[in-house]
Amino acid sequence: MSTMEEDRTGRPSANEAEVVEVAAPPAGDPTMLGLPCFIVGSLALALGLVGYLPAAAAAGALPIIMMSTGLGLLLATIWSIALAQSAVACIFGIFAGFWLSYAALLLGLGHNWFGVLPKDAQRTVSSFLLVWVLGVAVLTGITLRLPLAFTVLFALIDLALVLVLLSNEQSSVNLAKAGGYVAFAFAGLGIYLWAGSASVATGGKPFPLGKPIAH
Repeated sequence: MSTMEEDRTGRPSANEAEVVEVAAPPAGDPTMLGLPCFIVGSLALALGLVGYLPAAAAAGALPIIMMSTGLGLLLATIWSIALAQSAVACIFGIFAGFWLSYAALLLGLGHNWFGVLPKDAQRTVSSFLLVWVLGVAVLTGITLRLPLAFTVLFALIDLALVLVLLSNEQSSVNLAKAGGYVAFAFAGLGIYLWAGSASVATGGKPFPLGKPIAH
């Protein structure tokens, strides 16, 4: 005779039903890596735009931008994909592409890797910036269903890109500095977002991020 009680249908009784163990989803928060990598690159860019780094030494920020921000965001993208966090993977992947392509642009123009003539360098940089202005603008619109802090972050990034684009077109130092100050602003917001993620990761409460614009 079976040791498990059965009801009249021949099925195990409710109090003796087998317990099926379900594996818990993998835990983790890719923003704990992605946000600080984004912050240090933003600060490096801002310092260059406001003139802390001389124009001749602007490429001095590339080690941070390429090896920390670009690669760090790429790793955060892979981590997000592993956790099936599509929106986070999209955002980190896009910005990994921005920082790595920015580094490639400066290195390529500085060493004439792409065969761009000096007279065409300014328009090449403007084309790069214009493409990213449009791309980040679309991304900003996509984030309207996210907490407000993220939409503000991407709007500030886009504003900085617009100012740098205008600076490049008009050869304006003041516009470049304005773009740098906006970069400091979105770096500061990134620090706030990172602090919120760190609070949750260490057992604390999340920081308020504002209500989404769209529902």
